[in-house]
Amino acid sequence: MQRRVFLKSGALALVTMGLSPSFLRRSVFAQDLTRTRRGKVLICLFQRGAADALNVVVPFGDRSYYELRPNIGIAQPGRPQGAIDLDGFFGLHPSLAPMKPLWDRGLLAPIHAVGSPSATRSHFDAQDYMETATPDRKDTHDGWLNRYLAVRGTCEAGCATHATDATPNGLVDAHGNPFRAVAMTAQTPRVLQGPAPSVAMSSIDDFTIRASGSDAEARLEALYRTGSADLVHGAGNEMFEAMKILRSANPKQYAPQNGADYPRTQFGQRLMQIAQLIKADVGLEIAFADIGGWDTHVNQGAANGQLANRLDELARSISALVADLGDRMDDVVILTMSEFGRTARQNGTGGTDHGHAGTMFVIGGSVHGHKVHGRWPGLAPEQLNEGRDLALTTDFRAVFAEVTRKHLGATQLDRIFPGFDATSAVGVL
Repeated sequence: MQRRVFLKSGALALVTMGLSPSFLRRSVFAQDLTRTRRGKVLICLFQRGAADALNVVVPFGDRSYYELRPNIGIAQPGRPQGAIDLDGFFGLHPSLAPMKPLWDRGLLAPIHAVGSPSATRSHFDAQDYMETATPDRKDTHDGWLNRYLAVRGTCEAGCATHATDATPNGLVDAHGNPFRAVAMTAQTPRVLQGPAPSVAMSSIDDFTIRASGSDAEARLEALYRTGSADLVHGAGNEMFEAMKILRSANPKQYAPQNGADYPRTQFGQRLMQIAQLIKADVGLEIAFADIGGWDTHVNQGAANGQLANRLDELARSISALVADLGDRMDDVVILTMSEFGRTARQNGTGGTDHGHAGTMFVIGGSVHGHKVHGRWPGLAPEQLNEGRDLALTTDFRAVFAEVTRKHLGATQLDRIFPGFDATSAVGVL
């Protein structure tokens, strides 16, 4: 194959692997990407499709709940297939049983009646608003996690991946570790889009397969290194260094620890690989994964059915991740989110429609556990949003800001969450 054709194909391969375009804009390449010391890690998990908050964290102590949901309501604790009691008022869906030990250990902090102040019921818009953290603004071009990575001064001085160089506009020219932010997705999610570098990959194996075989890689690397320091050359050096790091993590030989049993699903396996990257000390600071199937308009079910199946996979995956990480959970926070909740009243087809406020889980060694956070608005007719939905009492940006500030050490919150007063505390950490 002619060299120019080979280089062109290599550049296309970079795109298919999900490397952020910022990698192609770097002026400094081939850095030393040796293993870094342990630092704080935030893992964001997006439940796409609008999870039904009222059947996830069940308000069995609100009598209106059962009036609104005569067929799909989760029974009170102590009854067959009843909710798992947390505090005498709220309980977990029975399929979330694998997460109850996290509550008992003080690692789990649910937040109820939380979400976006936007009134939209569009999945696309609501997800976009949550990932950009700018509700009702469609002109935002970067995600809030990318802004955290990019803005100078958001990382504590002791952070292993702290960048020190800044451009005139104040954004970090973060030419450091390519694995500071990793999305286990086919494409870069909205929340990580922006000027700061990030990597998206469906799996570690997909990322490394392009360089299988030492001889083949040596030839490919030599070809990239013989040219001038142009964009393709630079990105090629970075790609090889990244592959070497991933190979050192032994992706095909990884064995979960502490009895962790990940589901053999795409989501479960992606969480396992996030644990693998954390324990490989590649400098991971932000990880992202998503799981679909939460749009339960028809035949949602109660203790069994569509929602129960989704929750079972979610709970077993998170439980395995926490067990696998062991004492590293002291430095890790897991944050779940969904674009909005669902209607308080069941519909005529045994499901629920697009609603308003929802629920989140914050999990980690530093959380304020043994408590369901957020102010409960009630489910009586006069308490519902627009007469149909759980009302919003906590802006999702308050949760994001608290996690970003208290866990990751962010300082310039006004630049990460523009137009929002990020000083309000939820008290979850």
